Amino acid sequence: MIGPHGEKRPADPIANAVHVAKVLTREREEEYIDEDRRRGGFARAESLTPERRRELARKAAEARWSKENE
Repeated sequence: MIGPHGEKRPADPIANAVHVAKVLTREREEEYIDEDRRRGGFARAESLTPERRRELARKAAEARWSKENE
């Protein structure tokens, strides 16, 4: 589970409470995810050329339309 500012926290509520208590008493430092990793698909989309984006979109559309109606 990722917190609102990209910090990693346990999914279990009790473990999360212990984690928060340790962070507040400075027994442990909060861990943050690199900003570039949080951007994911947006960073990839910015790095693609318009031709490559068009090619990927066409391929995705063909895959969607090739499926039979379920």
